[in-house]
Amino acid sequence: MSFSPEELDRYARHIVLRELGGPGQARLKAASVLVVGAGGLGAPALLYLAAAGVGHISLVDDDTVSLSNLQRQVIYVSADAGRPKAEAAAERLSALNPHTVIETHALHLGPDNVHELVAGRDLVLDGTDSFATRYLVNEAAVAARVPLISGALSQWEGQISLFAPHLGAPCYACVFPRPPAPGLAPDCAEAGVLGALAGVIGAMMAAEAVKHIASAGQGLAGSLMIYDCLYAETRKMRVARREDCPVCGAGR
Repeated sequence: MSFSPEELDRYARHIVLRELGGPGQARLKAASVLVVGAGGLGAPALLYLAAAGVGHISLVDDDTVSLSNLQRQVIYVSADAGRPKAEAAAERLSALNPHTVIETHALHLGPDNVHELVAGRDLVLDGTDSFATRYLVNEAAVAARVPLISGALSQWEGQISLFAPHLGAPCYACVFPRPPAPGLAPDCAEAGVLGALAGVIGAMMAAEAVKHIASAGQGLAGSLMIYDCLYAETRKMRVARREDCPVCGAGR
């Protein structure tokens, strides 16, 4: 895959990286990535994926921009209040990198469309705050044999992992077999969240996506990384597939 002189200049800092180089940048250009949610995690992840030169980005979000989003959803500006997030985000991404094709889906992701949205992608990123959506995306990714990078955050703490049973790693349901009981995991509106933490975890999601697509370094397949921003601590624990997992287990 060839690059124009403008692209070579744009991606020069990537291309000189020994672990990425021209071949890795070509893989990024050829990649198709689905990002579910253009909110706190999706916003920074989308910006870095587009800046990195991912060739095709598809984003799904049925929400509109509110002023309370702007404390952490850095892809939007004040004038975007009331606009569909998918529309406003696509506008920023195209302005950032016109070489990236942006496909928008301003709709609610559900059982009737999730498989179609996931099919044919090289990677899925899920940054939603809905457990129902997380489980739904995980099931579709497992069925399509598409790796899934999932991030989550609350207050001062975030977590991230790459789920891919077809590569020997667990799926999301292996690690989180059931959602927490009502009230145990309040959303950001109720519990609060540090704005910059969303940027940290969202950027980590984009970094893991670039590494996975370009086959650079070691990713988070089989590991769950937890970042405690308040006490500046990072922990990484091993996670494994469950043979009895109803989504990816041996009985499936």
